Amino acid sequence: MFVIRLPDGTLRVPHSVLADGGADGTGPEPREGRIIADAYVEIGPGDPDYDRLLRESLTEDELEDRRRRWREEDADLLRRFEEWKSDAQGMPDVPGEPGAQGKPDGPVENGD
Repeated sequence: MFVIRLPDGTLRVPHSVLADGGADGTGPEPREGRIIADAYVEIGPGDPDYDRLLRESLTEDELEDRRRRWREEDADLLRRFEEWKSDAQGMPDVPGEPGAQGKPDGPVENGD
């Protein structure tokens, strides 16, 4: 989840960023269990965390560009993996490799 900078300067912040804390007294105790939903909170310049979060924020357009780039890179990586997998399925077993059906290379210990 990302901090999103809206056109009016408001930040849309993942709730977990603001609710993070712990035993050191910097915030509420962490909750146990799993997060089952993503929740955002909008904060403005008057919020004490605004300046810190503004530095790491992305506009909605920047976030969409990043997601598009990830999809494109994922598609290329998947294509290359599928090519490798199809090439590897047609290759004969290499002796000495795990799962190989041939005889191992080098001397074989007989346990004597």
